[in-house]
Amino acid sequence: MLILIPGPAAITVASQGATNTSNRAFFGVLGVASADVIFFALSAMGIASLIIASNLMFSAVKWVGVVYLLYLGVGALLSQSGAIKINHQQAQAGAPKLFSQGLVIQLANPKALLYFSALLPQFIDPVEPIFFQILVMGASCFLADLLIYSVYSHLGYRLAKQTMKQWVISLINKAAGITLISTAVKMASLEYRK
Repeated sequence: MLILIPGPAAITVASQGATNTSNRAFFGVLGVASADVIFFALSAMGIASLIIASNLMFSAVKWVGVVYLLYLGVGALLSQSGAIKINHQQAQAGAPKLFSQGLVIQLANPKALLYFSALLPQFIDPVEPIFFQILVMGASCFLADLLIYSVYSHLGYRLAKQTMKQWVISLINKAAGITLISTAVKMASLEYRK
């Protein structure tokens, strides 16, 4: 359910799908899913608890994420092309660039780390083998990320194929910009709690 809620990662992969086709945008989807695997692994090993317990580390991750989201949001509002770029003449981005964009946008979101560290322990049965449980949950999360973010990238691709008036594209981009900025504001309001 958390993955289904559109956020910065969904906007990023939709934009990649609109510009690069959904097949190429799959590299961005892999980047987002890889970031979640990193967060999942950190949570599973208890490192997430240490990061969350450290005011300095929590603040650093939070403010890097806030700045990056504000950069993307303001860029979407002020630029001609916006967050979802629909330009069929533009050269397609390479796989490493698409992957790194997906990875960075998700790693810059400390809420994902908070989700995993809060939710993961609730689903672990201490009587059963823990490694197997974590492996199954991690694989399930990775597959859910791939599936849902692939849908977002495909929606971006389908949106780009439609012949739309410029004002509709502009409206979509303004909404994406406002969503990114509001996410940054919400992230900035996250407080460190011991």
